[in-house]
Amino acid sequence: MPEKPLTATKEWKALARHYREIKDITLKELFGTDRDRAEKFTIDEGDICFDYSKNRITEVTMQLLRELAAAAGLPHEIERMFGGERINETEGRAVLHTALRNVKRTPVLLDGSDVMPSVFSMLEKMRSFSEKVRSGRWRGYTGKPVKNIVNIGIGGSDLGPCMATEALRYYSKRDLSFYFVSNVDDAHILEALQGLDPGETLFIVESKTFTTQETLTNAETAKKWLLGSLISEQAVPFHFVAVSTNEDAVTRFGIDPENMFGFWDWVGGRYSLTSAIGLPVMISIGYEAFMSLLAGFNDIDNHFRHAPLEKNIPAVMGLLGVWYNNFFNAETHAILPYSQYLCRLPAYLEQADMESNGKGVDRSGARVSYQTGPIIWGEAGTNGQHAFYQLLHQGTKLIPADFIGFARPLRSAGDHHRKLMANLFAQTEALAFGKSATDLITEGVPRRLIPYRLCAGNRPTNTIMAEQLTPHTLGKLIAMYEHKIFTQGIIWDIYSFDQWGVELGKELAKKILPELDPLFSADLKHDGSTNNLIRYYRSKQ
Repeated sequence: MPEKPLTATKEWKALARHYREIKDITLKELFGTDRDRAEKFTIDEGDICFDYSKNRITEVTMQLLRELAAAAGLPHEIERMFGGERINETEGRAVLHTALRNVKRTPVLLDGSDVMPSVFSMLEKMRSFSEKVRSGRWRGYTGKPVKNIVNIGIGGSDLGPCMATEALRYYSKRDLSFYFVSNVDDAHILEALQGLDPGETLFIVESKTFTTQETLTNAETAKKWLLGSLISEQAVPFHFVAVSTNEDAVTRFGIDPENMFGFWDWVGGRYSLTSAIGLPVMISIGYEAFMSLLAGFNDIDNHFRHAPLEKNIPAVMGLLGVWYNNFFNAETHAILPYSQYLCRLPAYLEQADMESNGKGVDRSGARVSYQTGPIIWGEAGTNGQHAFYQLLHQGTKLIPADFIGFARPLRSAGDHHRKLMANLFAQTEALAFGKSATDLITEGVPRRLIPYRLCAGNRPTNTIMAEQLTPHTLGKLIAMYEHKIFTQGIIWDIYSFDQWGVELGKELAKKILPELDPLFSADLKHDGSTNNLIRYYRSKQ
């Protein structure tokens, strides 16, 4: 933990001075004076190519950022995480999601005990179950094989498996259909169930405590729907399994505890995709492909742990984010995957990043005096180009962005993929270099229109390329962002692995729920606005 506030360190002050020196230098100038710039600022890690040359940085910038990381103790903190120390101090927990994808089974110790036997025992249980479903050997109450899998969860138990199942749809078993329900709005569960045959439907209820309000409400509705057709309570164990650690609650619901898949308190929800939370992904793509996904995660885990900072992709991503967030005052960061399969990746990373680093208190409990986690948002290309890229190019806000693309498509139809990639490369070039007044005059644009068509450029981007979207590559991509988030949390001196802010709204919702009953007669004791809103709601029932 730093001895003095971040902004008081000599490393921070050096970066502030450097920022004032180079803030007006353009990317056009930087590329014009260094023919080898692209090579200098590109890192290759196996099948991942990370080009960060279109950033407003110099070699001095990166050296100063690395010095900031070293002063924050990043290498030491990385070892503390991988070593099983309880770095989630506010909850007294270790942070060992990396053990879930330790495919080489090297020992990972927690309080002196190796966690790997229990990790692989659960993977084998997932394998056995998923193969039964995929082969048709798992039968519903009426003897029909499963055709529909409905995952019921919220947060990490929804966003992760939903994103990964969609991302890897190409590799999926196509006679199975997958649905993901999270919102407590009954429209979500009822629309998902519309037209499904209860006898062919399997529900996976994902809740560590089996008490999450939204998840249990949706699960009870699903159970009622099932019994409305199959009548007997004896049908429930044939159509429901649980990913949870609360055996008593799971059993009371009617699920056979043999079909309960557990995980551990050292796995945070938003980092749980590679635990049993990934059960629907394994059912979709099969055990071998799931293990390839884990191997991709593991490759980047090892890269992050052992690569020097100057060649460490997640560390560089994190440092660049600090550079823009804290010195250029860029408040948002866009994730722009040029792959329709990755359409849910921005939403997944919204939670991963903003729930981790959306903190305003440092590790000593003091309020921070600087920006921490950015707002993460984005959309799959090329859809975003016709929605919000106008603001990226000509708006008043600086928005750093990550562009993600693949050299080869999984499916090929004419020149679709070539056009897709042409757009990706064109956008990063346009954002970096823009179009000047001189260019427009040369093109014959009337002078009165030049202010409207001028694009200043100098908008920073990273480009992440891989040969093809495979389970292995997806694992690497996700792990890169996980460790980027960790890097930034260490530098900002915040706890990235708790989420106490999420709890307040849950507590208030439990208090308000009975007050929405039209027969509730006690005085309302909220603020005037909330009281009026409750009265309005009750008046319309």
